[in-house]
Amino acid sequence: MDLPPGTADAALTVMQTLPITGVVIVFTPQDLVEMIVRKAVNMAKHMDKPVLGVVENMSYISVPETGRRMEPFGRSKGEELARAVKAPLLAQFPIDPELARLCDEGEIERYDSEILGHLVDTFLQAMPARVK
Repeated sequence: MDLPPGTADAALTVMQTLPITGVVIVFTPQDLVEMIVRKAVNMAKHMDKPVLGVVENMSYISVPETGRRMEPFGRSKGEELARAVKAPLLAQFPIDPELARLCDEGEIERYDSEILGHLVDTFLQAMPARVK
């Protein structure tokens, strides 16, 4: 279930009323976002909901002509945040024009990438047996 960032009423209500067995933290590499994510992680832990993994979205963009990797939202914080919350870093997604195109066309389920496959494999390996 995709929830708004932070510790607002929506996230609190979902964690209190639905049988949530764990959370995956998705964030972008910005200082303000990191602060909000840490609050959400603390709330999950306070409610005995384990953090199953961390995903850094919009982590970088690859320049096709050069292969150069640029970080438009600042230095990646994926590894650092994963260590801080003691959860695996499941993926670092780039800004991908193909994903944007498929979203605009209402065809997001057709998106496929090596990173997405890696995310699924890593998540399945990292999940506690009771969640599978």
